[in-house]
Parts: sequence; structure tokens; C-alpha cells
Amino acid sequence: MPPPPRITFMPLGNLQAFTPNAERPIRLRARSLPADTHVEPHCHAWAQLAYCATGMVQVVVRAQAQSSEQTRIQPPAKISEEITYIVPPSRAVWIAPGALHAIHVLESAELRTLYMDASITPSGWTGCRVIVVSPLLRELVQALDQPNAPLREQSISQLVVDEITHAHTQALGVPLPHPQTGDKRLRALCEAVMQSPAERATLAEWATDIGASERTVARLFRDELGMSYQQWRQQAILAHALPMLASGKPVSTVAAASGYGSDSAFSAMFKAAMGQPPSQFQGK
Repeated sequence: MPPPPRITFMPLGNLQAFTPNAERPIRLRARSLPADTHVEPHCHAWAQLAYCATGMVQVVVRAQAQSSEQTRIQPPAKISEEITYIVPPSRAVWIAPGALHAIHVLESAELRTLYMDASITPSGWTGCRVIVVSPLLRELVQALDQPNAPLREQSISQLVVDEITHAHTQALGVPLPHPQTGDKRLRALCEAVMQSPAERATLAEWATDIGASERTVARLFRDELGMSYQQWRQQAILAHALPMLASGKPVSTVAAASGYGSDSAFSAMFKAAMGQPPSQFQGK
């Protein structure tokens, strides 16, 4: 058996050069990150958009932390739940101001992070979300990565905000109950499903494993995670399948590893959720 991959922990570094303000409301930070790089949990007073020009990252949002400081590592904040987002190049994660988050690089990535002053946060965007990256937004991010005169940077920034505001959103987050205050039976079930995505057990069978009734578990999914078990499992499957496709695995292999009896059934689910067939994500 090959040794497990070695995780490299990356410090945040000096963010002073990237801190947004009213005069420069969007600041771009570009980094090349090798696979298995891990950025420790942290939060900012500003919003950010995490986007990969190439590669794939996992973003885990663990808290909505209220802080008067611009950046803190592992603040003692109250946590509502934990959500895992998978970010391929065609998608980006909007991280709200104050949200505690960590990043793990699944495939070597060219990470482009837009730090955005809280004053330009789109109306109603109080939480985190996944957006579809349009071709225009991709080009605008690339343009911000170049030296620009102040007026040109201002114009590009305004277009970026407009594109983000009108971008399509997708349910690609996989929420988990809070590790301390959430229901431990529900968390055990969620972790078991994520560890064995090919298992085709019913909710009733999973409920039996954790010593609860199917009705109780269905209520816990609604009350604690805000969705049905079927909705949650689909998002967990997508989070499992995307990195496999990005590494070049055949669709048939990914379908079987995701618990689907046929490639066509898996492809239909994937296209309905992502808007593109799984083949579009292979080797990306």
C-alpha cells in the first residue's frame, strides 16, 4: 500500500498588500498551490471569492465568526454547522465576511482569490455559496492579475461585482452537523455515507445502524441541515465524484464508486445537477 499523501500546511502570510478598502474594493491574490496543501482555518473582515484557473480545491466553512479584526486564526466563534465545497475551475466559492474557512488542495491548483471589501457585498449575500464562473468573469479575473492603471482597475472591479451578482448559483456544499452541538447520530450517519459513497443502503438501513428510526433521521436532516436525505446524498456524491473526474478516472469507474448501477443513470444525475455531463470535468 502506498504511503498516504503528505499534507503541506501553508501559513496565510502577510495580507497587508491584499487588504481591500473603499478606494480599491477588490484585491486579487494569485497563488500556485501543489496538491495536498492545507491552509489553516481563518477568517477575514472582508468577503472573498475562491476560484481555480486550473486544478481543484476543497473549501470547508466552519463558522460565521464575528470579529472586529481583519484576520484571525481559529477564533473562538460560535459554529452553526460545517459545509464542504468542492471547487473545480468552472465554479467558485463566495465566502462571506467573517466566515471561518480552511482550504485543502485536491489537485495542483492555480488559485485566484478575490478579496472584496464588505461595502460591495451583493445585497442579501450573508452566507457562502457556489457560483458558476462565466467566460467573462474568467477573463476579468485574469485581467485583474495584470498591472492596471487605477481607472482601469476600477472599471474591471465594477464588472466583476456585476458578474458575481448575476452569476448562477449551485448547491455544491455538503453540510455536516456541528461536531459539538449537532446531533451525534446524524453526524455519524453523514460521515459513514461520505466514507462509503458506493453503499446503496436506504435511509431506513442507515437509521438502523445509528440506532434511530427513519422518521427521526429524516427530521434531523430537515432541522439541522435544511434538506432531505436524498438532496444531501446527491451533494455528497458530487463532492466525491468531481475530484475523481478531475484526476482522469473513467466515468464508469466514478459511477460505480458513487453507488450507481449504470453510467447513464449517473450521467443523468450529474448533468441535471451541474448543467454539463461528467465528461466535461475529466482531467480538468
